[in-house]
Amino acid sequence: MIAEKPKKGKLLIAEPTLSGDVSFHRSIVLLAEHNGEGSVGFILNKPLNHNINDLVTEIEASFPVYNGGPVEQDNLYFIHKVPDLIENSIEIADGIFWGGDFSCIIDLINNRIITENDIRFFLGYSGWSSLQLEEELHSKSWIVANNIYHCNIIQKSADAFWREKMLELGGNYLIWSNSPENPNLN
Repeated sequence: MIAEKPKKGKLLIAEPTLSGDVSFHRSIVLLAEHNGEGSVGFILNKPLNHNINDLVTEIEASFPVYNGGPVEQDNLYFIHKVPDLIENSIEIADGIFWGGDFSCIIDLINNRIITENDIRFFLGYSGWSSLQLEEELHSKSWIVANNIYHCNIIQKSADAFWREKMLELGGNYLIWSNSPENPNLN
């Protein structure tokens, strides 16, 4: 039985048993859209070995870039909390916005009007076709949780995020909070 229903703005926490999936193992995904046609989200806790100025050389800042998911990994996406500065943003929930006019972002970052606490960049996104996410929820691949961080999730450190969520869930999840990422190394 599913405790929470998927909805844009909610978090998907990968079940510990989702270990064979390279993209989603120990992932936390922010759902940016969920409707009858499918779902879109961004993995929040998988930083890449790239900074934004590696990908967009006009940007004079080294904000980290994250693996947003396995779909369209050659495209850059972003979430932010400054819709008054970035036109055409789409509200996800709780003061978090997705996309907008990218041309102004370069100036906003270079002029230090927005910082890495205001925006997070991703290569690729996580996507599910119609009813695919519900099937994965019923097969116990994901836990749906409220985003208690609201827009401050952009500032959330990726390092121990999944472990923290296991501790919050408690019960049988506590043992997973201290398990090594690769159990064969135990």
